[in-house]
Amino acid sequence: MNSRIRVGISEFHVARAPAVLVTYGLGSCLGIVLCDRENGVGGLAHTLLPSLRPGIREVRMSKFVDTAIRLMVEEMLLQGALRERIVAVIVGGANMFEPPGGVPANAIGTRNISAARDTLQALNLPLLAEDVGGNYGRTVEFDLATWQVAVRSVRTGDRIISI
Repeated sequence: MNSRIRVGISEFHVARAPAVLVTYGLGSCLGIVLCDRENGVGGLAHTLLPSLRPGIREVRMSKFVDTAIRLMVEEMLLQGALRERIVAVIVGGANMFEPPGGVPANAIGTRNISAARDTLQALNLPLLAEDVGGNYGRTVEFDLATWQVAVRSVRTGDRIISI
């Protein structure tokens, strides 16, 4: 029997099988899945913003895409993952209220996606798959027993990403 763990907004959780990490309501927020399949360690973050602005103090650093990825990697290493085996999947980053004329380049969803890609590249973590953008919400379920990421959306149905 699996253990479902809910990951809330601005949170991340690292676990091992048979856990299923779940986060709901990804609009412009970005869900970030990291895993080291060989060592059986995986994590899921539900991030709100791309990065912390200079001069702003924030207690919950997992609110930000760039710091959440770094914190999750650190926790995974403590739980036995090897950095060179960690891979990523990103989900979300929608632009929920697309104005006439298209999505502006500085839209929060677009910026969250860019921050994730940039941070993963800087850390040399391969991005295996993504289900990003659009103008609809998503739910993510990461099953550490099967290494499958289920992306659920009322608008587009379900998609399974195998890691």
